[in-house]
Amino acid sequence: QLQASGGGLVQAGGSLSLSCAASGSSVSAYSMAWFRQAAGKEREFVAAVSWRGGSLDYASSVKGRFTISSNSAANTVYLRMNRVDTEDTAVYYCAASSFGSRLWVSMRARRSENKYDVWGQGTLVTISS
Repeated sequence: QLQASGGGLVQAGGSLSLSCAASGSSVSAYSMAWFRQAAGKEREFVAAVSWRGGSLDYASSVKGRFTISSNSAANTVYLRMNRVDTEDTAVYYCAASSFGSRLWVSMRARRSENKYDVWGQGTLVTISS
């Protein structure tokens, strides 16, 4: 089970950190990712981290501004969002994938929703101009 938190209202140019706490299984056993869905749009990939944290992937729209990380001791995955823009306004979801190394062979695979088995409930991030 995944529980996302940390969403809220932030001014453009500011920062925000999201957390995704896992229960029942260790995050180090899964690849973890953040997706987001803006109003009226499809859900899109944001960032992913491999099990044990050795590999990272970011959507081009957030690369250089967002950082995904995992803490196995806390069994939590984080998304640090810097220099946010109004285009970042969305509901953010964390997700876990049990596909293991297969997920990291293909960029298309690890950015695909259907490769993730467990989803959190989402947390709303609103960026004001």
